[in-house]
Amino acid sequence: MEYIELKNSELKVSRLCMGGCPMGGHGWGQTNEEELIQTVHTAVENGINFFDTADTYGLGQSEITLGKALGKNRNTVIIATKFGVRVGNGKTVYDNSPDWIQEACIASMRRLGTDYIDLYQIHYRDGKTPIADVVGALNELKKKGYIRYFGLSNIHENDIQDMIKYNEQFVSFQDEYSLACRKNELDMIELSKMLELTPMTWGSLGQGILTGKYNKNSKFGADDRRSRDVYVNFHGEKLIKNLEIVETMKTIAEKYNKTVSSVAIRFILDYLSGSVVICGAKNPQQIIGNIEGTDWKLEKEDINELDRVSK
Repeated sequence: MEYIELKNSELKVSRLCMGGCPMGGHGWGQTNEEELIQTVHTAVENGINFFDTADTYGLGQSEITLGKALGKNRNTVIIATKFGVRVGNGKTVYDNSPDWIQEACIASMRRLGTDYIDLYQIHYRDGKTPIADVVGALNELKKKGYIRYFGLSNIHENDIQDMIKYNEQFVSFQDEYSLACRKNELDMIELSKMLELTPMTWGSLGQGILTGKYNKNSKFGADDRRSRDVYVNFHGEKLIKNLEIVETMKTIAEKYNKTVSSVAIRFILDYLSGSVVICGAKNPQQIIGNIEGTDWKLEKEDINELDRVSK
């Protein structure tokens, strides 16, 4: 396993981070709690020490399952979770208010079964709470020992001016990025450079399209979010383009005797300097396939070919 120290911190994390969205048990087809717990165990046994979740994944179920799965391993791993998406009375709103930050943090710790969170991240900015107030609230949580460090999620180049005076207090930022979704690439490179934070990628397997398991005839049930047109990676022209990328990935995977998903992960690790790749998994086989993306390098010609076909 490869490890990296998050900027402005003492957190040494695996460059492959297990994502917790599937652990929410909602929107990714059928899941099994025991299998999810075994997936976490498999991750830890294979050197993954970094787990990313959020209070809205399954309305807290992801945090509950992760806490249950980690058990006695809690103090040997890094837990990252998020706040800022508030659900109630049938509505979903963004809320970065100091009162909500404290309430959300305490609730996350309770669900995770821990008395501290290693990395607490703003899931989305709410467009009204000044960043100074958010940073102030997060520093209060640090003083209380509730959190160790804090990070950002889903921010873009136009957030730089707001963030730059606080850049040394944050340690990381994350956004959607993969061979199937490169729309945020320039923003991520600019944010990484200007704010000097560790970039983390979610959607790193394109919601699964980059695993090589699907084709143009693949269908998803109503309990799977990928059945909806808004998940463009599995619909229309975008699906056809993605399948072209996957064919190139299959050829490269054969060359290195690796899984297709590991090629998707390796491209990000090699292409985005100093990055961490977040990948969800529902069973041990998936996490083992993802782990194959570490501890090797793509040759320059293969990086160039993947770059070309996914532009």
